[in-house]
Amino acid sequence: MQTQTVVFIIVAAIFAIGIVLFQYFFGTKRKGKLFVLLSFFRFLAIFGLLLLLINPKFSKNEYTVEKTSLLVVSDNSSSIVPYAQELQNIKEKLIFNASLSSRFNVQNYSFGSELNITDSLRFAEKSTNISKSLASINEIYTGTNTAVVLLTDGNQTYGDNYGFSSKNLKFPVYPIAIGDTVQYEDIKVSQINANTYAFLKNKFPVEATIVYDGTNKINTTVIISNNGKNVYRENIFLSRTESSKTIKTLLNASSVGIKSIQVRVIPLNDEKNVVNNTKRTAVEVIDEKTNITIVSDIMHPDIGALKKAIESNEQRSVSIKKPSAPIKEFEETDIFIIYQPNPVFKSIYQFIEQKKSNTFTVAGPKTDWEFLNIVQNSLEVNSYNQEEEVFPVVNQGFGSFDVNTFSTQDFPPLTSDLGEITITTSHEILLNQQIKGTQLNEPLLAVINENDTKSAILFGENLWKWRIQSFRNATNFSNFDDFFGKLMLYLSQNDTKDRLNINYQPIYQGNTDAVITATFFDEAFIFDAKASMAISLKNDSIRKEILMLLKGNFYEADLSSLPDGDYSFTVAVKDKNYSKSGSFTIEAFDMEQQFTSTDYTTLDRLTKNTEGKLFFPSQVDSLIALLNTRNEFVPTQKSTENIVSLIDFRILLAVIVFALSAEWFIRKYNGLI
Repeated sequence: MQTQTVVFIIVAAIFAIGIVLFQYFFGTKRKGKLFVLLSFFRFLAIFGLLLLLINPKFSKNEYTVEKTSLLVVSDNSSSIVPYAQELQNIKEKLIFNASLSSRFNVQNYSFGSELNITDSLRFAEKSTNISKSLASINEIYTGTNTAVVLLTDGNQTYGDNYGFSSKNLKFPVYPIAIGDTVQYEDIKVSQINANTYAFLKNKFPVEATIVYDGTNKINTTVIISNNGKNVYRENIFLSRTESSKTIKTLLNASSVGIKSIQVRVIPLNDEKNVVNNTKRTAVEVIDEKTNITIVSDIMHPDIGALKKAIESNEQRSVSIKKPSAPIKEFEETDIFIIYQPNPVFKSIYQFIEQKKSNTFTVAGPKTDWEFLNIVQNSLEVNSYNQEEEVFPVVNQGFGSFDVNTFSTQDFPPLTSDLGEITITTSHEILLNQQIKGTQLNEPLLAVINENDTKSAILFGENLWKWRIQSFRNATNFSNFDDFFGKLMLYLSQNDTKDRLNINYQPIYQGNTDAVITATFFDEAFIFDAKASMAISLKNDSIRKEILMLLKGNFYEADLSSLPDGDYSFTVAVKDKNYSKSGSFTIEAFDMEQQFTSTDYTTLDRLTKNTEGKLFFPSQVDSLIALLNTRNEFVPTQKSTENIVSLIDFRILLAVIVFALSAEWFIRKYNGLI
């Protein structure tokens, strides 16, 4: 308690005594035990009130000894298996060292893809993320005095490069480089990039990165095969200064189905690790050719321009028909392009309505507006029967599909009929009209969504002039052709929904990430979280059924227990007639086996960023000596000051009330009031 507070208490007591003496004994001859008792109660009340104002406190110091946290973090991945016993011996030597235990709070962690608290190591992790594990420690032990001993071979299969990301760590790291430190000459296929899907009769790109680890100048051959047939070969030259090469090629999608793409680099002489010389991926070739029919009752250059633009993509074919053609000739049509309709098109519109096909209508001066208003319910045009030249203005807020690369720079005007256009259903305007420099509040090109069908309408003719201008601007037709390609793609995609949807990969590189997910919707297309779903798997030697588990808003089947091989499967909703099938391949692949040597170079960079030091297994005693002598790891004594109020105001308040009440009652009883 502070001296000032003691003085205040003494002064308060003297002051209370003074008031009592003045009130009860000054200038009076009253004496006796009764007045002594009354003056005592008056003193208690006044002194208690003064104590409430002073509120005296005293402090108490508590002392604790805080040790530095020493984290022994062990690599639990399969690449450590040849050196497992060596790592175990080092770990036990650190954990059970008496001098370290007295100086540090020693804790045991392991890691593979993530950081874990464990005492036993199985060395079964199929991936390593050192960067993520160190970041997790950094987050857990923020604001504490911590040191980390990292037992690892330094090889990381995925994640940020820990040699650089370690700059953000707030603790020193002391790696012990486990494994073979001899650097062997090695060449490997590092990565393959390919699209998931390709269209039939198109070409699809394959990109492979070859990496060389060595000091010599070497030359070798890279071979790319498609379903076991060699389709591309290239000789490459690599050295210490030019240690990587990216191979790029285009392969033909000549048939429908899943294509197994393998990239193989011929091994070097005496190369120790040839497991990483081969890598596979898969591309699914699909046949989604869109059949488009242009229906026109007149001859016009626009028809040829549209046909050329649309067929620039080989996945789309265009035929030109008269509206009087037999209906059976339109059976295979996916999208109808109606060019300037008139009453002759009545049967075509009836067929479109029956089939619920998507349409693109080109309307212009030769369009019969009264017929168009009657034959459909999406829009109404009040034509003034006055031709006008209309310039296009792109709506930058259009969002149904990407038009960012479409430019109307220097485009000539289209010929259109002036009039009021009212679109009565859900729509979005892609191009607006501009006449003589004034932008009108009327659409030039709009897309319409109604009753699960899509349509687009252009209010103007002479599109062929736009295609010519695109060539003038860029010496190719890409601007015009790509734009109409996107429009056709938009119209070819109906918004129909499947109640059961599955998601999987055709090839899994090992079974670590082998999962199949599915979603199932009820009749109102609301996700059904109560469905009972199972997946049936089979190959030449396995037949099994796995229940799919609910994971939030999807169901998942974990296939990590399956051996490598080719599988077919069926996902079914039990008690309901819904199922979907597919096939996949699990390859015998272990990323951890792609490395032959300890990556002590990156480990050394890690120590420089964290002010630690790199050690090898034979230097464990030196590490222990260093940890025991560094001043920043000395246990620190901390004191905690607890300030406690000397009195409980509730008790003191009760004493004051009791003293005043007792004084009043005694005075009242003795007739002194």
